[in-house]
Amino acid sequence: MIRIELTEQLLELRFTWKISRNASDFKKNFFIKISDGELEALGETAPNVRYGESAEQILAQFSELMIKGLHEVSNHGELMNLFEKVKTVNSLRFGIESAFINYWCKKEGITVQDYLGIAPAKEIFTAFTMPIMPIGEMCSFYEERELQRFKYLKLKINAENGEEALKEISQVAHQQIMIDGNEAFSNADAVLKYIDFLKDYPVLFLEQPLPAKNVDDYKYLKPKSKVLLMGDESITDAPDMDAIAQQFHGVNMKLQKAGGYVNGLRILNEARKRKLKTMIGCMVETSVGIGSAMKLCGGVDFIDLDGFLILKEDPFHFIEEKQGELK
Repeated sequence: MIRIELTEQLLELRFTWKISRNASDFKKNFFIKISDGELEALGETAPNVRYGESAEQILAQFSELMIKGLHEVSNHGELMNLFEKVKTVNSLRFGIESAFINYWCKKEGITVQDYLGIAPAKEIFTAFTMPIMPIGEMCSFYEERELQRFKYLKLKINAENGEEALKEISQVAHQQIMIDGNEAFSNADAVLKYIDFLKDYPVLFLEQPLPAKNVDDYKYLKPKSKVLLMGDESITDAPDMDAIAQQFHGVNMKLQKAGGYVNGLRILNEARKRKLKTMIGCMVETSVGIGSAMKLCGGVDFIDLDGFLILKEDPFHFIEEKQGELK
């Protein structure tokens, strides 16, 4: 019989991680380990308050899953049936499902890509994300961390600093830039004004400038936008992809929100059917969670998997980053 353990770890960050809605210096994540005495596999759960997730939920739901027979699961169908019986937040679903699939693949001697029926990525170049910070500190932050080595730079903004932040970082950054609003803007007209400002800069896309609930605003914005609009907070585990296609030019799929490999792959495929751009993103995660996301990067348009680089110390060291490439 397999043994399943849940542990939690407080992760110190290299710098204050500030986005439009909050700021933090630490992150508490959970790790699921499956072992049989010979083989073991890990999964990572990174709860996010934006989606109503908490450490207390993770612990309570994991305990209930164990009582209901999590340790007896032997295939993916049984795991999904158990999730139907026990309400489980998406980040915990992903941590558990990835641990199981990683374990089953080790046992069978196959890759996760073999299991999912997909091709691996030939190369994985990640963006690096700069958090919101005082304007005068941005250039030194960029230079001290040698961020020019990354293919793309991602810039977190709020509605007040979006123009000044891009002007400032453009003094030193010469790669293409992803702009991430994290729902900071309040109305579509303000976003259109900002988009007009962006036309003079090498901006790849504008990500989730308005709250996810502003569906009509996004439908109004999409045909008028001069830059790609990427959905993030609007893309959870069960997005209405026809509605998403009316609002955005692309989707940022995060496995912690999708709730697992299988559903994350489904979301990417549904996006591709609608000719939408695809992106794989992450939360603040160690190389366990990031390594899982790397397995789905084949054929993806944009990759933002720098979550482990934000940590002061990655406890696992499963991934190496060199000149912005992950291996």
